[in-house]
Amino acid sequence: MKSIELIFAAILLMLIVCRANADYEAGVNAAFNGDFETAFQEFSIAAETGLDVAQYNLAILYFTGQGVDQDFELAFKWTEAAALQGHINAQFNLGSLYFDGNGIEQSNKRGIDWFESSGKAGHSEAAFALAEMYQKGDRVSKDLVEAHAWAAKAIGNGHEDGLILREQIEEDLSSSQLSQARRLFARWQIELVSPINSDQQ
Repeated sequence: MKSIELIFAAILLMLIVCRANADYEAGVNAAFNGDFETAFQEFSIAAETGLDVAQYNLAILYFTGQGVDQDFELAFKWTEAAALQGHINAQFNLGSLYFDGNGIEQSNKRGIDWFESSGKAGHSEAAFALAEMYQKGDRVSKDLVEAHAWAAKAIGNGHEDGLILREQIEEDLSSSQLSQARRLFARWQIELVSPINSDQQ
C-alpha cells in the first residue's frame, strides 16, 4: 500500500512540475510579446509552486513595475526565494538589493555575502564587482589579495575585462601577496558552492 502511495505522490509531483514549467513558458512568451500583465500572472503561478526561474522573473516584474505595481518588498521576497534555491542571477540581484536597501534594510555585509555566493557559482559580474570593491576598498576593507583572487574568478567566469583588472591589481602586489592570492583562488576552485541559508543572515 505504501509503494502505491509513493508512486501516486511522485506522479502528482511530476504533474505539478510540468504545470509550473508550462505556466513559466507561457509567461516568457507573453513577456517577449510585451504582454507583461499575462507574464505576471503566469510567473506568479509558477513561482508559487517553487520554480526558481519564475520567482526570479516575477521579482524583476515587481522591481520594474511591468505588468504590476512596482513593489520593492515583493521584489526582494521573490528574489530571495530564487536565490536560496541557488539561482545565481537571483543571488547577484539579491546582493544588489541589499547594497541599495531596496525592499530590505541596507546591508553591505549581506550584499557582499550574496555577491560572493553568486561569483563562486559562476556569475562573472559578481566576481568582477567584488574584485573592484576589494581593490578600491568600496563597501569592504581594501584587500588586494582578495581583489586579485576575485579578478581571477571573473576571468574563469568569462568576464571580458577580468584579465585587465587582474593585471592592474598585480602591479600593486608583492610576490608574497601574489602567492596568497593564487592559493586563495585555488582553494575556491575545490570548494563546493552552496547558497546562503536565510537563517545565517
